[in-house]
Amino acid sequence: MSTHFDDIERQARALPMKEKAALARLLIEELDQSVDADVEQLWIDEARRRYDSYLRGELKALPGDDVMARARDRIK
Repeated sequence: MSTHFDDIERQARALPMKEKAALARLLIEELDQSVDADVEQLWIDEARRRYDSYLRGELKALPGDDVMARARDRIK
């Protein structure tokens, strides 16, 4: 890799976690030109469908800490 790339990588690693996440999202969007223009609306619709199912008692809520722990275990 180039020296310029190494400098950018070093700077990115020094960013706070929130800024790293924002940078990662921006880079992924830049690389993925095939993203459906309606994807954001589709996720909003899915979130509403799940929330409505929860309100009807069809889904149970899980503590956020438990969900995050399970997600972290899956990516290890």
